[in-house]
Amino acid sequence: MEQPTQAGRRDFLTTAAMAGGLAAGYGTFAAMAGRYLYPAKPIEMAWLFVADLQGFKPGDSLVYRTPAGGPVAVARRGSAGTADDFLALSSTCPHLGCQVHWEAQHGRFFCPCHNGVFDPTGKAISGPPAEAGQSLLRYPLKVENGLLYIQVPVETLGRTTCPGHDRCLAGRRGGEQA
Repeated sequence: MEQPTQAGRRDFLTTAAMAGGLAAGYGTFAAMAGRYLYPAKPIEMAWLFVADLQGFKPGDSLVYRTPAGGPVAVARRGSAGTADDFLALSSTCPHLGCQVHWEAQHGRFFCPCHNGVFDPTGKAISGPPAEAGQSLLRYPLKVENGLLYIQVPVETLGRTTCPGHDRCLAGRRGGEQA
């Protein structure tokens, strides 16, 4: 009985490595093709309560947390009592996900991570978000029976607990005053 040669083992290992690489490559291609051919289901949206209009005066604002934990800045700009009086913008910068904040003295939203600047409507006017044409996400609002509602995704994206233990312990639901 003849012992395998060093060259025979090397050929076997080379062939096995090539077969593994091909399998991984074709598997990745199949996964990408599957995602393209069968895209994810649409995100479920719902209208959720934000505030009572009587307690929300023109010039007031609040931070609303979506079910997934995303912060949304809701501000009242007018006094007609319609949805057009309000503006709801994501407080997450579209550039790298940092938290933006309102600078009343400058009349703008500001992202401290890379000096991104957004006008009062959420349009990027300076910094990396403006260069990339990225503005703050705007959420639809409606008014019914003197109550303000926001349309947001209701999926929690796999979270089993709410973001930040303090909000869980405080038992807050919906929005919180800023």
